[in-house]
Amino acid sequence: MAWLLEPFSVSFMQRALVAVVALAVIGGVLGAWIVLRRLAFFSHAVGTATFPGLVLAGPVGLAPPLAALASGAGFAALAARLARRGGGLGPDAVVGLLLVGSLALGAVLASDVFASGTGVDRLLFGTLLGLTETDLAVAGGVAALACAATLLLGRTWLATGFDPGTARALGVPGVRGDRALLVGVAAAVVAVLPAVGALLVATLLAVPAATARLLTHSLRGLVAGAVAVALLDGVAGLWLAYRLDLPPGPVIAVVGGLVFTLAAASAALGRRGKVAA
Repeated sequence: MAWLLEPFSVSFMQRALVAVVALAVIGGVLGAWIVLRRLAFFSHAVGTATFPGLVLAGPVGLAPPLAALASGAGFAALAARLARRGGGLGPDAVVGLLLVGSLALGAVLASDVFASGTGVDRLLFGTLLGLTETDLAVAGGVAALACAATLLLGRTWLATGFDPGTARALGVPGVRGDRALLVGVAAAVVAVLPAVGALLVATLLAVPAATARLLTHSLRGLVAGAVAVALLDGVAGLWLAYRLDLPPGPVIAVVGGLVFTLAAASAALGRRGKVAA
C-alpha cells in the first residue's frame, strides 16, 4: 500500500491530484452532454483552435485562459456561421477544415514568428505536474459551473438533443440552451488545457463519457460513470507517469484508450451472451 501511495506524498503530485478530481467532474458532467449531443469532434477542434491564441498570449501579455477562451469562442462562432451558409460542406467538414487551419497557424506562429521552441510541447500536451493556483481555481470554478448548468439546463439539452421538433413546439428555449452548452464546452476546454494540452482535450472531455455510455443506459448512470472513469483514468495515468518518468497528459490518454477498449470488449461480450441465450 505504501508503494502505491508514495508518489502522492510529493507536493506537486498532490496538486496534480486535486486538479484530476476537479477535471474528472468537468469531464464527467459536461462530457456526458458532449457525447450525447455528438460534440466530441467539435470539442477536440475547439481545443486545437486555442493553440494560436496560446502562442500569442505570452508575447502580447494576455492571460492564457483569456487567450484560449477568445480563440475557442471565435472558432465556434466562425464554424457555426460557415455551417449555416452551407455551400455543399457539412458541419463536420467545416469544423475539420478550421481545425487544420488553426493547427497550421499555431505552428507557423510558434516556429517562425515567435520562436516558442520547447514551449510548444507544453501548449500541445499540457503539464499536469506544473499547474498554478490559477489553473486549479479555473478548474474548480468550471467544475461548479458544469454541475450548476446541468441542474438548470439538463432537461433542455436532453429535449433539444433527442427531439428538437417537439421541443420547439413545447416552447423549450432550444437555441439559448444550445448556446449555453457551447459556452460550457468552451469553458471546459479552457479548464482542461493546462493539464493535457490543446491536442488531448478529448482525453477528459469525451473518452470517459464514451466509455461510461457503453456500460449504462441512464443519464444519471452516464454522468456518474463518466466522472468515475475520468477519475480512474486521471489517477492511474498520473501514477504511471510518475513511476515511468513520462509526461502525464499522453499517459492519461493511453490509459483512457485502454479502459475504453476493455469496456467496449465487455459490452460486446455481454451482447453476444444475450443473443446466445
